[in-house]
Amino acid sequence: MIEDKLAVLIDADNVPYAHVKEMLEEIAKNGTPTIKRIYADWTKPTVAGWKSVLLENAITPIQQYSYTTGKNSSDSAMIIDAMDILYDQKVNGFCIVSSDSDFTRLATRLREAGMKVIGFGEKKTPKPFIAACDKFIYLEILKSENKEENNKTKPVKPTSKTKTKPTGSKVDNETIRILKESVNDLADESGWTFLANLGNYILKKKPDFDPRLYGFQKLLPLIKDTKKFEIDERDTGVGNIRHIYIKPK
Repeated sequence: MIEDKLAVLIDADNVPYAHVKEMLEEIAKNGTPTIKRIYADWTKPTVAGWKSVLLENAITPIQQYSYTTGKNSSDSAMIIDAMDILYDQKVNGFCIVSSDSDFTRLATRLREAGMKVIGFGEKKTPKPFIAACDKFIYLEILKSENKEENNKTKPVKPTSKTKTKPTGSKVDNETIRILKESVNDLADESGWTFLANLGNYILKKKPDFDPRLYGFQKLLPLIKDTKKFEIDERDTGVGNIRHIYIKPK
C-alpha cells in the first residue's frame, strides 16, 4: 500500500510547541510528511519555545515579519505556500496545524482540488475550520494520550456543556445518535454494517470524531461501551483475522 505524501504547514502563532512530538507521530499514521514548514515572526519572543524543537524534528522555519500590530502575518505566507505546493503536485494531502479559522477557505480549496486535508488544533478551534477538513484532531487528545501511557493523567473526556451522558457509558447521547444513524445508513439488507467502513463514514459527518475523546484507542471498544449495538465477529478463514459487523439493538 502506497502511503500519502503530506505537506505539513504549522502556524506557530496559534498552536503550542509542547505538542509537536505527539503531533508528528499522529501525522505519520496518516502518511509520510515530505514537506514540513512552520511560519512565524521569529524575532518575536512569543515563539521562542518553538526554536528548540525545529532541528530535532526537521521542520523548516519560514520567517514572516509582522508589519501590522495585532495581525497574524503568518496566515498569508502559509496560504501562498500551500497553493504553490498544490500546483507542484508533489503531495497527496495537507496537514494544516492551527487553531485559526482564517484557514477555513484554504482547507476548502485544497479539498476541491482533490487533496486530503487533516487539521490539527486546540479545542478552541472554530467549527468552520474543523468542518472544512476531512479529519480534525485535537492536540489536547494527543498530549493526554502520551501522559496516559506514562500513568500521569486520566483520559480526556468531552467538555461540551450541551452534551449529556447516558447512564453507564462514557459516550454522550449525541455521539450515540450519530453512531446509530451512520450504522443504519451503511447497513446491508439484513441490517448489519461492516465496522471497517463506519469510522471513515462518521468522519464525513463529524471531522473531529475521535474515540480517544472518550478514553478509547479504537472505535470498537467505544461501541461496546455504549451497550446499544449487537456485535458479530465473523471468521475470514485467514489466520486469526475476523470481520466485525454491528447493528443497533
